Amino acid sequence: MYRRKSRQLKLGNMFIGGDAPISVQSMTNTKTENVEATVNQIRELTALGCDVIRCAVPDLIAARALAAIKEQISIPLIADIHFDYKLALEALDSGVDGLRLNPGNIGGEDRVAQVIEKASVHNIPIRIGVNAGSLPKDILFKYGHPTPEALVEAAWRHIKILEKLDYQNIKISLKAHDVPLTIAAYRLMAEQCDYPLHVGITEAGTVNSGIIKSAVGIGALLAEGIGDTIRVSLTGDPANEVRVAYQILKALGLREYGPTLISCPTCGRTQINLEKLALEVEKRLENIKDPITVAVMGCVVNGPGEAREADIGIAGGISEGLIFKKGKIIKKVSEEEIIDALFAEIDKILIERKIN
Repeated sequence: MYRRKSRQLKLGNMFIGGDAPISVQSMTNTKTENVEATVNQIRELTALGCDVIRCAVPDLIAARALAAIKEQISIPLIADIHFDYKLALEALDSGVDGLRLNPGNIGGEDRVAQVIEKASVHNIPIRIGVNAGSLPKDILFKYGHPTPEALVEAAWRHIKILEKLDYQNIKISLKAHDVPLTIAAYRLMAEQCDYPLHVGITEAGTVNSGIIKSAVGIGALLAEGIGDTIRVSLTGDPANEVRVAYQILKALGLREYGPTLISCPTCGRTQINLEKLALEVEKRLENIKDPITVAVMGCVVNGPGEAREADIGIAGGISEGLIFKKGKIIKKVSEEEIIDALFAEIDKILIERKIN
């Protein structure tokens, strides 16, 4: 798949942009000053595969808590700063790996220079994040409403402040809840610079609606080669953000992430409770971290052939089913036994991989 050529920056112990894998980010929803709760959430997200975590820094108490948080986690930590340059300075003193701030709204040029001077010492990257819902008044007046051009112009306003200070350790995001607007803005920005792009649909919604909007928006951009790091923004548990982000990347063949389940939509030939079987297989696969493709098919006639690329699978018959491996049938079992028999074969495959 084609990928836009972006410059590469270092974020903690990993790289963003260039030929680095597209990374998955999320944001804690705990109170940052509650170090224990925040660390526990970050560890849970790390176990799910989160590559980068961001914490809100609304005040000095939160900024000072970042040092204790940083000591107890293993992934890069980004401080989310708005309006107050002192919070950025405190966050840098606390050892964060990155900043999310807009230099145009943290004070005058002298204050921005103080932040840049300190960030430069440890090569700390800054993400400029433009949001359609908070565009500068003059830009909004110029365009009448949020447009792709308005988002890009707002981003360049912030970028030029940093470039004037000879600072180019930058990545950029241009987010809206409107999917076509977001896609168009990123396309336009991608044509105008080689800075790494952080891609997402902001305020996407709850798990149900937010997953669809994020998959369409983020997926469309990634399919065009646009995007170096992503965040899926969903209301609620951030664990869902990480899972969905990886499903998007996996669907495009951009990252491996645990098992892949293939299941057919059912038809008049189905003689088995396929939905129940598929849901049970999906639930049990949650405990497996290794990449493996598992098929749950409703028809013994076409099932093995249609899912011949699967590592292992089942095809339903009348109160029984076939277990097949790479399209070849290996055994017939009853409907009651089929799930246990399937996972016994999955265990064999995973053990064989580790031996070899």
